[in-house]
Amino acid sequence: MSQDDIAPDPQHFPPPPLPEQERMVEAILFASAEPMSQREIAARLPAGCDPAEALRALRARYEGRGVQLARVGDAWAFRTAADLGFLMQESVVESRRLSRAATETLAIIAYHQPVTRAEIEEIRGVAVSRGTLDQLIELDWVRIGRRRQTPGRPVTFVVTEAFLDHFGLESARDLPGLAELRAAGLLESRPPGEGLAPGLFGEADGEDAGAMAEDLFEDE
Repeated sequence: MSQDDIAPDPQHFPPPPLPEQERMVEAILFASAEPMSQREIAARLPAGCDPAEALRALRARYEGRGVQLARVGDAWAFRTAADLGFLMQESVVESRRLSRAATETLAIIAYHQPVTRAEIEEIRGVAVSRGTLDQLIELDWVRIGRRRQTPGRPVTFVVTEAFLDHFGLESARDLPGLAELRAAGLLESRPPGEGLAPGLFGEADGEDAGAMAEDLFEDE
């Protein structure tokens, strides 16, 4: 067997210089879709390389850059610098239009609260589906109030501070007037014996209006 037929032993060749090892590790991590452990990196490097030292040097090289070499558990990966993460966020505004039934129900609750489902149906003249109330509760615009001390002890519904905040209202006194609501066809009747709170429609002022505004939110 001639000398040329003997396969070269990789251990007889010196490893690449450290800067070249850094480049190799950089290329390996850049091409990987998942973080890689030091052992996985070493398996791809030429014999004699020092992956630990290459990682240390590479991490120092990327310090302070927009992309940094980060340790993820026992693995390594390139990651966006933590202080620049906000640049990667995508703001999505989802518009959710309320149905007419939900709009009417919300208005009735705002002006008649605390109000029961039966009273809402009396005002609207039609049945209120559970889905309509669930939608308003999910939006955090309506919550369940106290139970009425009447037969059956029905639950009542009231609007939340999130409702006022969403519509830019500081208090109940900023709600549209009764005439505007009736013009929109939302308040054509009301439950027997239930008077409309004057403070909600600008018919009271001073301390009385303030007291009615405070009554907008019922204690748990």
